Parts: sequence; C-alpha cells; structure tokens
Amino acid sequence: MLPHCAASVCHVLVLVLHLSAAEDFDWTKNNHDSFYYGTFPAGFSWGAGSSAYQTEGAWDKDGKGLSIWDVFSHKKGKIQQNDTGDSSCEGYYKFKDDTTLMKELKLNHYRFSISWPRIIPTGVKTDHINEKGIKYYDELIDHLLENKITPIVTLYHWDLPQVLQEKYGGWQNISMINHFNEFANLCFERFGSRVKYWITFNNPWSVAVEGYETGEHAPGLRLRGTGAYRAAHHMIKAHAKVWHTYDTQWRGKQQGLVGISLSGDWGEPVDISSQKDIEAAERYVQFYLGWFATPVFHGDYPQVMKDFVGRKSVQQGLGTSRLPSFSPQEKSYIKGTCDFLGIGHFTTRYITHKGSPPGRSGTSYFTDRDLAELVDPRWPDPGSEWLYSVPWGFRRLLNFVKTQYGNPMIYVTENGVSEKMSCTELCDEWRIQYFKDYINEMLKAVRDGVNVKGYTAWSLLDKFEWDEGYSERFGLYYVDFRNKNKPRYPKASVQFYKRVISSNGFPNQREVENWRRKAVETCSSSNQLLAAARRESKEHAERPKVWPVHDEV
Repeated sequence: MLPHCAASVCHVLVLVLHLSAAEDFDWTKNNHDSFYYGTFPAGFSWGAGSSAYQTEGAWDKDGKGLSIWDVFSHKKGKIQQNDTGDSSCEGYYKFKDDTTLMKELKLNHYRFSISWPRIIPTGVKTDHINEKGIKYYDELIDHLLENKITPIVTLYHWDLPQVLQEKYGGWQNISMINHFNEFANLCFERFGSRVKYWITFNNPWSVAVEGYETGEHAPGLRLRGTGAYRAAHHMIKAHAKVWHTYDTQWRGKQQGLVGISLSGDWGEPVDISSQKDIEAAERYVQFYLGWFATPVFHGDYPQVMKDFVGRKSVQQGLGTSRLPSFSPQEKSYIKGTCDFLGIGHFTTRYITHKGSPPGRSGTSYFTDRDLAELVDPRWPDPGSEWLYSVPWGFRRLLNFVKTQYGNPMIYVTENGVSEKMSCTELCDEWRIQYFKDYINEMLKAVRDGVNVKGYTAWSLLDKFEWDEGYSERFGLYYVDFRNKNKPRYPKASVQFYKRVISSNGFPNQREVENWRRKAVETCSSSNQLLAAARRESKEHAERPKVWPVHDEV
C-alpha cells in the first residue's frame, strides 16, 4: 500500500555492471515460492542502523574537524533543497534517548559509524587526537552495553576528513591506506575492549562510483573511467591492512571480528534462456558486489572485470588497463581478510546485454559493463526513484554469495525502504510489507543453507539522505526536522518489526496478520500527537509579540 501523499516517481534506471561465471549458482532457477512461516536459528541478532554524518549533527562542535560531506553539502546546488547534515537528528546530544527507542524495539544490536574527523580532526593521527570526540563514542558504547545492545561499529561511512581530500586527493591517493590504518588502530585501542564487531568500509561501491566517477556524492569528482577504479583499489588495500593490524595486534586480547559491508542490488537476466543475458546479469553483480568481495575472498578482481576493462582500455589505445592490478604479494595479503561479510541490499534490476561502442569520450565504469538495467512496471515503487520492492532478489543475492565465496558468515547490515512524502504519514503500511517480504526471503535463504547471523533494519531514524537531503525517509522512527528539538515519533513499522524480533521470525499466518493490524492501529495515536505538536509550534510562531508596558513615573 502506498501513502496517499507519496510523490511517486517512476524512473527506469539504466545502470551497468559485471560478473564472472559462478560455478555453482543456477541462473535459470528462480523460485518465487509462497510466504514461508517459520523462525530463525536461536541467537539470530536483530538490529537497526545509522551513520555519523547522517544522524549526529554537531558538525563543528567540541573540536570536530571538517569532513568532505560538511564541505560538499555546503556547496549550493549539490543537495536537494540545499539541505545539510549540520544538525540532522542531533544524535550527538540525543544518543541516550535513541538508546531508549532501541530498547523499546528489543534490538540485539545497533550499527553506527565513527566520524573520523570527530576523533582525528585533520585525519592525521600525529597532528591531534580530539579527546572530546573519543569521549562521545565512549559514552555511546557504554550506554548501549548497559542496555544490553551490542555495538556494531563502522569505521568509514563516507565522511573522510576534508584535509586529506585537499592535501592528497582523498581515496585517489595511496597515502590514505596508512592514514586510515592509524585511525582504525586508534579506534581498536580506545574502544576495542568493548566493541567486538568492526566494519572497515560501508558500501565502498558508492564511495568510488558516486564520489569519484559521477560526482553526485562528496567529494564530487568526475574522473570518468579511472577515478572509481583507483579509489576502490586503495580502499580494498586499506581494508586488508586494517584487518591485518587487528589480526596481529588486537585479536588475541580483544577477541573481536573485522568485516566489510558491501552493497549490492541483485541483477536478474531478462531472458533466462539467453546466455548473453545470463552473462550480462553476472557482470552486473560482479562489477557491483564482486568488485570488492572477490579480492577480499579470493585475492583478485573478478576475471570478467579484468577482461572487459582491459579490452576496452586497449581499444582506447591505452598502454595498460584502467583497472589497476594487484601484485602477487598484494593478492595473498588481501585474500581472506574477512571475518564476516556485511551485506547491504535494497532492490533488484532486470539485466540484458547491451554493447557500448569503444571510444575515449564515452568511457566510464557504466559503459565498461556492456549491459542495460530495466525494471518491471509492476514492481511496487514507494516513491524513491531507484528503490523498487523485489523481495525474491534478496534470496537470490544471498545464495549467490554462498556459492561464490564459500558460504561466509553474513550480517545483513542495511535493508529497508524509503518514501518521498509531501506530508506526514506514520502509518507506513508499505514499509511493513517491505520488511515482512524481505525478511521472509532472508529466512528462506537461511533454510537454503546461507550462513546469515543477523539482520539490520535501515534505518532507526529518518536522517540526512546524502544528495537527497531530507526529502527521503528511511526511518522506523519519524524525525520532525522542522522542530529544533528533533522529536522522534514511532511509525507503524516499529510495532511490526518489534513483533518479528520478539518471535524471531514468523510463527504462523494468523499471528503475523494480527501484527500488521495492531501496528496500523497504534500509528493513528502517534499521528495525532505529531499533528498536535505541529499545531502548537505553528501557533507559537504566529502569536504576536507582547511587550511589557511600564507606567510612567
């Protein structure tokens, strides 16, 4: 069900990606079976997530340095309605309130990120360590643990210190590897006795492609055909270095795990009887997820990426491939640097083969893949132009990871749905439907033998949504950004997700249908509360100023 006030935007995105032939994955067998009633294994971990720049606010407080997102969002025209994350949800000040929300939800874990410039303002550890920033994360971690919520901590969720961008060119420069390692090492030293789950990078695909190829995200560079590959190359090496640092210096005493969180849409062949479409769908997934996962698990880029980018580079008259290469020593150093794999997943595309003519002018990561992305007009579209609800793609992706990478331990680190609202609506039945269907496909994947250990709903709160600003809302809790106190209001999906967590899955049809009904009943009272608060603040703003009258002496 779509909100009546959603500004429904139906765009067909045409993206392109790549993959290498999967030995065991059966591209011709796509089971769209009916809803499966059952529960997850004992000990399955349920959580919700956020990131520093999107929620903390306090962008220039207590000694924090500038990040590339602070600078990028302040440039006119980069973000919808020129929004910024300057105050966002004020999470920096409201973390105790937010922990209360997590407790109410019965979460087992909370995934958040540490802002690199908040604890090392210039990004260079020898310059200065900001103890006030350390104190904030200390208090957040302690408060989560006091409430029996496990912290899962991301080291890099896109907010690179601006000094490193200006001085070195950010992830285009190999020096980032050592700077990032020093930052990670400081985090292990200060927080590692209490944090047992570390994620090096969140969705490095977006950092590389949107930050250095299309320029839609900070730092806003358009280095087409080379920038994304170079940034990714350095991030993969930085990830491996941090994993080895933890493994040699901290694992023995701290007993934690270090992984990486990779995002991937699923790519389904348009025609499963067409070998060309199957190969195109494989390329799509390999150029997306495999670009990072294959080096981490197997030591090198997917063969199909090396073949396609290499061939196109030759056609352009270049002496070497635009895709950098790893030395034999680097391959063995990178291989196996993953204690668990984080998977962020939101949607699916149909993929068909589409050749692109060689030529220097049209060179890009997207044209390297030789494919077109399509969507089915029947797929539900809650308003965000890229996010269609296609639950069966989630199970396909998880099974693909199992066959390609030796069934690693998986934590789903991001999964959820946004809406673009022109008015306030807390009865988010479409989000309940999305969570119900996607979590159920994950349950089917667990039944298939995929080693999924936990699930993170994205996201706990509405927040700053990168280039979309505040126009797009992913939260279980609605945040009233127009009110300076940024109050939170539960959407109906809070009650539904809470019941999924309490039951560790879907016990039976009658009960699950009852959850939905009760969840929607509760949101009407939340809607009334929010409407009353809105009226009150409006009346307060419109009230004429009355000045005191002094009697004349």
